[in-house]
Amino acid sequence: MNNKEKFQAYEELLKEWAKKMNLVAPSTLNDIQNRHFADSAQLADVLPTDVNIVDLGSGAGFPGVVLAILGWNVVCIESIGKKAAFLNAVKEKLNLENLSIYNGRVEKYVPALLDKNKEVIFTARAFAPLVKILDYVSKTKCRLFLLKGRDVLNEIKQANKKYKFDYKLIPSKTGDGFIIIIQNIR
Repeated sequence: MNNKEKFQAYEELLKEWAKKMNLVAPSTLNDIQNRHFADSAQLADVLPTDVNIVDLGSGAGFPGVVLAILGWNVVCIESIGKKAAFLNAVKEKLNLENLSIYNGRVEKYVPALLDKNKEVIFTARAFAPLVKILDYVSKTKCRLFLLKGRDVLNEIKQANKKYKFDYKLIPSKTGDGFIIIIQNIR
């Protein structure tokens, strides 16, 4: 199955499962390719290629599954059992051996990464406010590649009350949001 076929199968699964549960906003089901796939895939332009990714609060698999289809090794963390079941169904249908699903809470998974002296790359989309994400990951050696909305400057301002960090903002190619890359959290 090539990537085009994988994205097609992913879209079909998403539409099928969306009839039973809330995976994405119903209004976005008619534009999955641009609204979800292309939005998530724009991270491929800025991510290092030789890294493993931990996707926080993966939900329907954005951006984690998209990045796995594009070749990264990804762990999707999803606390809601039904959504984790969906992610496992996608993994199986698309035969994504480079994708792992962790059905549990972010705060239970991240501490296991503390013992390693290896940098962790975290991604997230529509997961939590920036300060909350930093609360989860600040003790790890990490870089964050986050898809954020137009209110990102306010989120940065709020996060700076508790944390200092270096960041770069890149305008989204698919909407009015941003990619924010964060490192050197202190």
